[in-house]
Amino acid sequence: MAPGGRETIKKVLGEIPLTAELYWLLLQGGKPLNTRFSLKKLQAVSEDLKEQVAHSREGKPEGKKIFLFASLHFWIEHAALVGLGLSAQGHNVTLGFLPYGEWKTPLNRFDLRRQNLYARRILKEFEPVMDSLSFLSIHLSTDPLPEAVTKLVDEVTAYDVQYTLQQEEVDPESDLYRLRHHRNTEAARAALTYFKANHPDVVVVPNGTLFEFGIIYRMARYLGIEAVTYEFSEQRQRVWLAQNSEVMKQDTTALWEARHGEKLTRTQSNKVKELFNARQQAQLWQNFKRSWQGLPSQGEEKVRKALGLDDRPVVLLPTNVLGDSLTLGRQTFSKTMADWIIRTVQYFSGREDVQLVIRIHPGEALQKGPSISEAILRDLPKLPPHIHLVGPKDKINTYDVVGITDVGLVYTTTVGLEMAMSGIPVIVSGHTHYAGRGFTYDPDSWTGYFKILGQLLDNPAKYRLSKKQLDDAWRYAYYFFFEYPRPFPWHFAQRWDDLAEYPVEKVFKGNGNTGFLETFRFFAGESLDWKNLH
Repeated sequence: MAPGGRETIKKVLGEIPLTAELYWLLLQGGKPLNTRFSLKKLQAVSEDLKEQVAHSREGKPEGKKIFLFASLHFWIEHAALVGLGLSAQGHNVTLGFLPYGEWKTPLNRFDLRRQNLYARRILKEFEPVMDSLSFLSIHLSTDPLPEAVTKLVDEVTAYDVQYTLQQEEVDPESDLYRLRHHRNTEAARAALTYFKANHPDVVVVPNGTLFEFGIIYRMARYLGIEAVTYEFSEQRQRVWLAQNSEVMKQDTTALWEARHGEKLTRTQSNKVKELFNARQQAQLWQNFKRSWQGLPSQGEEKVRKALGLDDRPVVLLPTNVLGDSLTLGRQTFSKTMADWIIRTVQYFSGREDVQLVIRIHPGEALQKGPSISEAILRDLPKLPPHIHLVGPKDKINTYDVVGITDVGLVYTTTVGLEMAMSGIPVIVSGHTHYAGRGFTYDPDSWTGYFKILGQLLDNPAKYRLSKKQLDDAWRYAYYFFFEYPRPFPWHFAQRWDDLAEYPVEKVFKGNGNTGFLETFRFFAGESLDWKNLH
C-alpha cells in the first residue's frame, strides 16, 4: 500500500476508540513504534532506579508537591531522571508528558495514541516513587482561552517558528505555524485544567521558552505557581537553573548583585585565563565539551593581511545564529537582530574612516536555515571595500580579529563579554546577560545607539575600558562560567554515561555530594543563595 494510503487509514482509525490500543497490545506486543520515539534505555534501568530511589527516600520527611513536564522522548528520559532525583529527597513527584517524537512534523492520532500507550507503560514502572500523567488523558475544555493566555500561546508559537526555520520572519499562515499553534493551544488548555485542579507547589520544565515547554512554564506563572526552568551548556556535571524565569534568558542579576564586590583569588583568575586561552586556541578545556573556533589562533598580523585591513580603526561585529534560542525576544530598540545589523551596515557604508568586520557565527556552518549574510547582501549587494564579511566556514579565528579590534558591536553573543575582557569598548544592542554590568554600552534607542557609536568611532582609544571595568568584566566572566552553572550529576547529552558514574544511591547516599544536593534543593524551589554556594 502506498504511504499516502496508510496515512489515510491511520487518520480514520485514530478517531475510532480503542483501535490504536488494541493494535498496540495485540500486534505490536507493547513495543515502541518503529520511530525515533523510544524510551528503551530508561526502561532498561527502571527497576534498578526505582529501588535506589525508594531506598534513598527512607526516613526523609515528606517534601513538596512537584510537577515536571516534558515532551520529545529524549527530554522525557531526562525529566524522569530529574524527577527521580527529587523523589529521592522525599518530594511527591508527578511527571507530565506529551508523547511526541518531533516538534515540527505532523503526527496522526493513531500513531500518537500508540506512542502514548507505550510511554505510559514505561513511566508507570516508576510508581510508587514517581507518578506520571499523559496530557492526552486530560479532558480539554472548549471554552475560549483568556486573552492573556492567547497572547502567550502566540508568543511561544512565533519563537517555535523562528527557532525551527532559523529565521526571524514568521508567517502565521504557514503549515508550521498552524501546527505549533495547535499543539501549544492544546498544551495550554491541558496545563490550565491540571494546575487549577491540583495546584503543585513547584513546576519544573526544561528550557521554558520553546514548544510545549514554554507553554507549561507560562501557564504555571500565569496561575502564580512557582516554576523552575533548566537547560544545559557544554559543561559536563553542570546545569543552568532559573526560578520564575526562562533559563535561556540567563538572568545573572541576583548573582552579580551578591558577588560583584568580591575580588577574584589568584586561582579563580587563572581559571578564567586558562578558559579564555582555550577558547582562543580552539581547544577543549576541562569539563567543557566544545571548542569555540574551527582553527587555532594564527596571529593578529596574519588575520590583518588575510582580511586586507590597513591602519584605520577596526570595528568587529560578530553575529548570532538566526533563530538561536539565545536571541529570541531579545530586542531592545531594533525590530530584529537582522534589522539592527542591516541598519548598522548602512551606517558604516558612509564611514570610510573606519573598517567594519562582520564575523558570521561559525555555528551557521552546521545549520540549514538562511544566513544573516544573505540579508546583508540583499540590502547592499556590493559591499564597499572597508566593510569585510567573514563567512562561517572562512579560515579565520574570531579571537585574532578581537586582537586588532578597536570597537565591538554585538547583539547577544558572548564574544561581546570577551571583547570587554580585552579592554575593547563594546556596544550591546540586545538583551543579554552581561549587559548593564558596568563594562558595556547599552543603548535603548536608535538615537542613543548611533550617538554612542559616533563617539566611540571618533576616538576609540579614549574609550578603552578602565582598570575597574576590566576587573569587573573578568570577575563577571568567572561567575558566569563557573558559578552560574550549578553542579548536577546527569548532563542531558551524556545522561546514561553520567548515570553509570553517578547512580542515584551515590548522589544521595548519606550526606551525598554537597553541590548536587544543593542543586536539587534549587530544583525544588529553594531560593539560590549566591553568597553561600558550594
